[in-house]
Amino acid sequence: MIGIVGIATIFVMVFGGYLAAGGKMGIILKSLPFEMMMIGGAAAGAFLISNDMASVKHTLKDVGKVFKGAKWKHDDYKDLLCLLFELIRLAKQNPVAIEEHIESPQDSSIFGKYPKIQADKESVALIADTMRSASMNYDDPHQVEEVLDKRMEASMHHAMHSSHALQTVADGLPALGIVAAVLGVIKTMGSIDQPPEILGKLIGGALVGTFLGVFLAYGLVGPFASKVKTVTEDDGHFHQLIREVLIANLHNHPPNICIEVGRQNTPSHCRPDFATLEEALKEVKKDAA
Repeated sequence: MIGIVGIATIFVMVFGGYLAAGGKMGIILKSLPFEMMMIGGAAAGAFLISNDMASVKHTLKDVGKVFKGAKWKHDDYKDLLCLLFELIRLAKQNPVAIEEHIESPQDSSIFGKYPKIQADKESVALIADTMRSASMNYDDPHQVEEVLDKRMEASMHHAMHSSHALQTVADGLPALGIVAAVLGVIKTMGSIDQPPEILGKLIGGALVGTFLGVFLAYGLVGPFASKVKTVTEDDGHFHQLIREVLIANLHNHPPNICIEVGRQNTPSHCRPDFATLEEALKEVKKDAA
């Protein structure tokens, strides 16, 4: 919702200010389709050249994050801590019983209590693979920690590709606007024998290209890239929490301590308070009894 409000504010303030200053929309509206064809088409073509099809689909999908925001909300972090608590508790009580849950998470009764997390393949794989490592009796937890860090770094690098691709387009748009403007000047020079009122319109139409390139770069595409980056980083905290809890488990801390480590490392705006989480964990214990 806030993304839509932001876009509306940009258009109202820019074009409202232009009209309030006495500007005329006629020349802009007449030139806009042609300038958009040149600038937008060139930007789209450059985007396709610099990305493979998988990256193109990924970027187009991630544009939705501008309006949807982060995938993981406050309650999801609480659910994740409860899920990890139940898995760690079971692993310590019955190492054999945990195997069915980490080998077939899609059929697990524990994962099944949290369908949103169960549906996220990366989160489930991160949990299952790390707990599988713990069951293999790694002598050095730091080895698992290093593997986790490299895996999460690679995952974040891939997730950030959309924001980088959009920012690259934003960086190129002002230059493409100049290209369109130069073509407009070339067209104007071909009509140099026309009266001043016609030349004025032609020059105005050429300048629309410069305006459009800068406007799209700094008013829309650039902010889109920034928002996608912010949301991707916010979602990355969810996987970071998994890392913190499971590394604490590898160091043989009690389940409650592992979960508290995770709670303390949860972003403040998503962090459940101690009393709320404690109550949720009591319910988990009660259901498991």
